[in-house]
Amino acid sequence: MRDLAQKSIDAIRILSMDAVQKANSGHPGTPMALAPLGYKIFAEHLRHDPADPHWPDRDRFVLSCGHASMFLYSCLYLSGYGLTKEDLENFRQWESKTPGHPEYGYTTGVETTTGPLGQGVGNAVGMAVAEAHLAAEFNREGHAIMDHWTWFICSDGDLMEGISHEAASFAGHAGLGHLIGFYDDNRITIDGSTDLSYSDDAGKRFEAYGWQVLHLADVNDLDAIDRVIAEAKSDVTRPTMVVTRTHIGFGSPRQDKSSAHGEPLGVENIAATRKALGWEYDEAFFVPEDVLQYFQAKVKERSATRGEWTPRWDAYKAQFPKEAAEFERRLLKRLPDGWEKSLPEFTKENGSLASRAASQAVLNALYPLMPELVGGSADLTPSNGTAIKAAENFSKENPLGRYVHFGIREHGMGAIMNGMALHGGIIPFGGTFLIFSDYCRPAIRLAALMHQQVIWIFTHDSIGLGEDGPTHQPIEQLSTLRTVPNLTLIRPADATETAEAWRFALTHTTGPTLLVLTRQKLGYIDRTTNASAAGLAQGAYVLSEPKDGAAAKVVLMSSGSEVGLIMEAQQKLQALGIPARVVSMPSHELFAKQPPEYRESVLPKGVPRVAIEAAHPMSWYKWVGDNGIVIGVERYGASAPYEKIYEELGLTVLKVTEAAQRLLSS
Repeated sequence: MRDLAQKSIDAIRILSMDAVQKANSGHPGTPMALAPLGYKIFAEHLRHDPADPHWPDRDRFVLSCGHASMFLYSCLYLSGYGLTKEDLENFRQWESKTPGHPEYGYTTGVETTTGPLGQGVGNAVGMAVAEAHLAAEFNREGHAIMDHWTWFICSDGDLMEGISHEAASFAGHAGLGHLIGFYDDNRITIDGSTDLSYSDDAGKRFEAYGWQVLHLADVNDLDAIDRVIAEAKSDVTRPTMVVTRTHIGFGSPRQDKSSAHGEPLGVENIAATRKALGWEYDEAFFVPEDVLQYFQAKVKERSATRGEWTPRWDAYKAQFPKEAAEFERRLLKRLPDGWEKSLPEFTKENGSLASRAASQAVLNALYPLMPELVGGSADLTPSNGTAIKAAENFSKENPLGRYVHFGIREHGMGAIMNGMALHGGIIPFGGTFLIFSDYCRPAIRLAALMHQQVIWIFTHDSIGLGEDGPTHQPIEQLSTLRTVPNLTLIRPADATETAEAWRFALTHTTGPTLLVLTRQKLGYIDRTTNASAAGLAQGAYVLSEPKDGAAAKVVLMSSGSEVGLIMEAQQKLQALGIPARVVSMPSHELFAKQPPEYRESVLPKGVPRVAIEAAHPMSWYKWVGDNGIVIGVERYGASAPYEKIYEELGLTVLKVTEAAQRLLSS
């Protein structure tokens, strides 16, 4: 049986180098180095079941060094997750189940999309947060229905990236004891030896974070892997990092060389590797039947954990039917009955406030009714309006808490939220200033790529934040975020639109939602004389028509705080005998998805358009057309009261009316 174990390990190596060679692209070295760990995790330690890959209490495995994707694909193939030999042969090809980096949703068994280094570490931390919180909420004495481990493998590249510092620091502080990481210490990067740029003592670093640190001197020592995993699991008060010595390109003539990292080994080197490993089969991608049967038999033993969980779940349902129904509701992403009735209504008396304050009112109204809402802020709780009355903090001592103090770790927060969403049972939210979206952009992009329901609360959305000055005043962020596929950015014009924005975010399960909110107070929009804010769901809607039923000669459009400005401009133009339509466009992305007929009903052909926004104008040119005018900001802001900044930068009612008159006279 020992021979079959070794053959299984070598099969991972052979499949990995063959796939990279056939694709003439990829990274063979790391999969070859990590093969013993892959065998041990997937065949002997991971609680998983290829026949039911989504069962809630399975272990999660994250390959943070996603460039080593053939390591994961080989393990999934050998485990019986439905990948075929043809899938491996199509590595890195169009619409293959084996893309160059693991992609969530493409390949059964892939728990998250990885590739941008460090993101997987943060995702794994988020999954461990979700497991700890749901275990505290639903487990009962003698009835542990949420009791699994999150495993990850990271590389020196992952640990060089700043996001790994943020996520690991948070994990240690939170005492995530069901999190086990392996650091692939192969001492090689693309450029050469890691000592060209990296001399960290990774073990001491993780000790400082509050992790248990273990050492695996040789990844090829299978008994040592068992011992280190047992020791890792013996301490559930803190996460574990196993510093694992490996040899990149193990068994090949390029072993321990940077050339083994990111290029095919070549036909001659592959033949030499087969010989060195004692692999007697020359056919590419060939795995002997006895090896496949052996590996899958081992995995079947692991899948028994799924069978053990089923009676526990049945007993739980019988004894705790209310809790079981709630658990199922949350995993199925069904919102509580009647939740929308709790959305606050804003009136003339209470509706004149900053959209960040309106968002806080909505969040506080919904929070008690929606236990799946778990999140917080990157140390900007009072500024973001994410403070929640009577909310308990998530912590090592209280994993039941739902308010997460992420600390000043915007990038880590984003990746952690992605992991929480991927785990299931939680709708994560996180707040920071819009300007700091730049600090977490890769995590936002990956949430969009994976279609994950993650809610971002971005406040201080423009030059309107005033005295903090240009370092904190976003200019280009709105336009660039609007270009991200699968992402929905909503910049509400008033408190009522803010409530509608939350309605959308909570029901939108196929991508992240960015709520972009003001620091400064917004005026109240009377919805008895202007259109309902329900039009927000279409991205843009006619907020106000000209008086006396006159046909509009010009369309004024904007989002957020500048909608109040164009409402004033409409009145000024009316006094000049120019009937104008006001269009609120809180979400360009939602409006772009509407049928052409609807879009034309809002923005009729032949009627000139003026758009204004306290940000870069780029994203508005699509909507104003060839003859329209966009008033925006193409320079950095300034430190001053926001009213003065608006005036100096030309974001005024006068500029809007002048633009409309100029269009009509041309």
